[in-house]
Amino acid sequence: MPETLKRKPRDPPKTMSAKRRKIGAGADLPCTSAQLPKTSSRPNLTLSDWITVYSYADSHPDCTQADIVQHFSTLATGALIFDQSTLSCKL
Repeated sequence: MPETLKRKPRDPPKTMSAKRRKIGAGADLPCTSAQLPKTSSRPNLTLSDWITVYSYADSHPDCTQADIVQHFSTLATGALIFDQSTLSCKL
């Protein structure tokens, strides 16, 4: 009769004790190294923002992409912060 092999019994996984968990204001937030830009309240532009950029680019065909980026970054209210490379990919 062939001998049947069995696995050794293992202990169940240990849970993290309450002492080792972070307790405080950011305890429920995941750890990340990402930082929000300091010049904008939103890190990403919305669809409405991009439609505004597209309409400006269509109405000013002689402007370069760098000029369009400069125009939207220097608006007095509602400045949109994005790079020329991002604009190039979107267009």
